[in-house]
Amino acid sequence: MDETDVRLRIAPELRFFLPASRRQEWQQAPADRTSTLGHVVESLGIPLTEVGPMTVAGAGVGPAYLPRGGDVVEVAPVPRPQPLAAEPRFLLDVHLGTLARRLRLLGIDTAYHNDMDDPALVVQANAERRVLLTQDRGLLRRRALWMGAYVRGAKADLQLSDLLDRFAPPLRPWTRCTACNGVLAEVSKSEVAAALRDGTRRSYDAYGRCRECGQVYWRGAHSDHLEKIVESAYAHTAKGSTPAR
Repeated sequence: MDETDVRLRIAPELRFFLPASRRQEWQQAPADRTSTLGHVVESLGIPLTEVGPMTVAGAGVGPAYLPRGGDVVEVAPVPRPQPLAAEPRFLLDVHLGTLARRLRLLGIDTAYHNDMDDPALVVQANAERRVLLTQDRGLLRRRALWMGAYVRGAKADLQLSDLLDRFAPPLRPWTRCTACNGVLAEVSKSEVAAALRDGTRRSYDAYGRCRECGQVYWRGAHSDHLEKIVESAYAHTAKGSTPAR
């Protein structure tokens, strides 16, 4: 190794962020004494939101560290579950609508808009202290963003497993509106009778209504598919799992 370069040992969980032709354990970059370690790591393709502890010669260093020639840096992923100061609240970008509905089904506070651009997402995430979830690495690299996370997996079930692994949010299924994220309030049948079909009124007695948009819910309205999502989430949380790729 050139003594003017820095070597980085990339943990296996982070290597899929690297270009396919360079998806190797060891990476090398020039130590120009002006680029921070955070800049070097991001230049490899790894968002800093996904990076956990970094060490040089056994000592912890942060993203602002200026690497020196000959440094060997160990780059680890964010620990799972990721420590947070408060129960996580999420904001999802426009491409994660199915995941948003599943998180709401589980009672997890999840904001989602299908028409919001990147700058507006950052503004809302910061203002409401929501973790911005996306598969857009460029969005995660925005300096103004207070906190974000890359969602792994191409399908919603893998994405949900990844989020449960990473943040371990408390599950409160059937307590949020899957349409708008509002909290459901228990209501009597008589209060919502006008909004029900005859068959529904005859068959079900327990109802909830969204405090925000007024949508009415009853357990019979949820298909076996939704029940399986809830059961799978509880089972996954109980046993733990490895992150999706």
